[in-house]
Amino acid sequence: MQTYSLLLYAKKTKNNPELSTIYMRITVAGSRTEISTGQTVKTSQWSIKSGKISGNSPNAKQLNSLLESFRAKLFECYNNLFNEGKDITCENLRNKYLGIEERKVTLIEAFKDHNSKMKELIGREFSKGTWKRYETSLRHTQAFLKWKYTISDIDVRHINPVFVADYEFYLRTVRNCSNNSAVKYIRNFQKIINICLNNEWMSKTPFTGYKSKIESVDVRFLTDMQLKKIREKNFISERLGIVRDIFVFCCYTGLAYIDVKNLTRDKITKGIDGGLWIKTKRAKTKIEASIPLLPEAQGILSRYENHPKCVNENTVLPVLSNQKMNEYLKEIGDLCEADFDITFHTARHTFATTVTLNNGVPLETVSKMLGHANIRMTQHYAKIQDKKIGEDMSILKNILIKGKKMKKEVS
Repeated sequence: MQTYSLLLYAKKTKNNPELSTIYMRITVAGSRTEISTGQTVKTSQWSIKSGKISGNSPNAKQLNSLLESFRAKLFECYNNLFNEGKDITCENLRNKYLGIEERKVTLIEAFKDHNSKMKELIGREFSKGTWKRYETSLRHTQAFLKWKYTISDIDVRHINPVFVADYEFYLRTVRNCSNNSAVKYIRNFQKIINICLNNEWMSKTPFTGYKSKIESVDVRFLTDMQLKKIREKNFISERLGIVRDIFVFCCYTGLAYIDVKNLTRDKITKGIDGGLWIKTKRAKTKIEASIPLLPEAQGILSRYENHPKCVNENTVLPVLSNQKMNEYLKEIGDLCEADFDITFHTARHTFATTVTLNNGVPLETVSKMLGHANIRMTQHYAKIQDKKIGEDMSILKNILIKGKKMKKEVS
């Protein structure tokens, strides 16, 4: 049992110091709360030492008996909470005594409230993509509740470590999520739990002892030859040509889909070197990306300068929906005999690897152009530069071979 104590004390009334109101001070595990008994007594008759009214008058005996009944009722409430297996806090004990129902907060209610607030902050604190991912997390959570418990919602106080373990199992098996997808959904769910904890709707975290880890994945990108083949391919279909141009533009700028879709003319400015630069904040991180425009990218911009969609929407390129872009890119990849499925994000990876790091651009510079929050986010690109490693080691081999020849000539 937690440390519990009750103190009866009298506090002088403001209007008449000769009268005092009797209060009960409840202390549980060091926290305090007070309840008024609604009883008053002459200030001179209250015994601070014994916590009751002095004297043996019928009125004193009657009032002391009433105070004892208050004390007994409060202790009974304490025992009831304990026997029900509920958390015993000052607030819970006070509410139990006063007959106030505890506020019941449910998981789906809390999840929907979070997502609703996030939607209102799209464009200010969150991106639309982040909101959509939390909406997907909500749907997974609802489906899990039906699958495991055949219920549509659950009191957040009933969520425990077993619930979390079962939810992760559901994501990995029934939903067939990859490790990284499962971990991300669990982390979204954990954010909702943290909100409940912060609002004291639940008293302890169900994530005690839980560990999850995002696994590093292979980054697919185009080689010089693959990029050249796509860049120079003549397509009969105009739509494929447009999608190819937008994709290639991102291969030479490192912009993500949402950033190139939102790229307007005012974000193309003259840079410190006198050339054209892209100055924009990434939709995902709100971090500014500064990117000098390479000739290949400038050529594509010029090509679409008077395109009706660009003129009407004040954008620099006629970008389609992400779904359509990826659909057409798969077709482009097949026509260009790529050895993997190309997605729009392949362009960003290609910029980081083939276009910049492979050509000796420092990691710090690449990180700034990608708009990464820190250089650690960029470092995984540096781990896959086999071509660069091969070239550097080839130079070393030549130096070593020359050194051996010189030794032989000397000897």
